[in-house]
Amino acid sequence: MKPIRQLSVSLGLAAVTAVAGTAVALPAMASGGGTEVIARGTCTQGGAWKLKAKPDNGRLEVEFEVDTNRVGQVWSVALRDDGVLVFSGSRTTLAPSGSFEVRRLITNRTGPDVITGRAVRGTNVCSGKVTI
Repeated sequence: MKPIRQLSVSLGLAAVTAVAGTAVALPAMASGGGTEVIARGTCTQGGAWKLKAKPDNGRLEVEFEVDTNRVGQVWSVALRDDGVLVFSGSRTTLAPSGSFEVRRLITNRTGPDVITGRAVRGTNVCSGKVTI
């Protein structure tokens, strides 16, 4: 019975984390042997975001996705690497899922890179970060 109790406690903590909208970054092996880091969270007024970064031939591949399940929403999006703006623009959520994604290959700076993604639509903000 002990394993079942441990499982229920873990599931309870996962539910609290999901409700609170806390972002969690998880490392995973990327294709090509590098470490991929993924963070997920919720937006301030609905929707979810995901930010991924992984090594790619001496650079970093960064993906930032926002999913609101609503087609046609226009968002202002920015990606930063250690505070340096690497992308700024508008993206529109598309059918069928009501989401958009921004992908960029960026310079892999010396030391750990702190990648931040931020999307804003009115008062709804989706914001997250990963360190790779």
